[in-house]
Amino acid sequence: MLSKDLTKLIGEAMKAHDEIRVSTLRLLLSAFNYEQIDKQHELSDEEELVVIRREAKKRKEAIEMYKKGNAPDRAQKEESELKILQKYLPPEMSEEELNHLIDESIKATGAVSIADMGRVIGYVKEHAPGVDGGKVAEIVRGKLK
Repeated sequence: MLSKDLTKLIGEAMKAHDEIRVSTLRLLLSAFNYEQIDKQHELSDEEELVVIRREAKKRKEAIEMYKKGNAPDRAQKEESELKILQKYLPPEMSEEELNHLIDESIKATGAVSIADMGRVIGYVKEHAPGVDGGKVAEIVRGKLK
């Protein structure tokens, strides 16, 4: 479980004078603590992954906003934090694997139109929990018309 190792990792980052890593890991530890208080039990590995994915998603959204707002320095900081968080996530599905899973889900759910999009996305998320919902929706829209 990552939450037990975070204090040690923060200490190592402090010794290395890696300020971005220190702040990112502290924010992650804080997010774990809030989630643990909310759930009122020790977090499982899967629950920790959900928290890390949520934090990574926040960084991706912030990067997009800063780029639109013409603040490249802030976007770069968020990208650095995202890279740190991604080290603790399993590798993402390739585009080819995702397309295959979406095709499989369309067949399995019997989807024929865009009205069936929710069922297809639900099936995909059930079989690949960490997949980016926005990316899935975009591909499904292209396949179901």
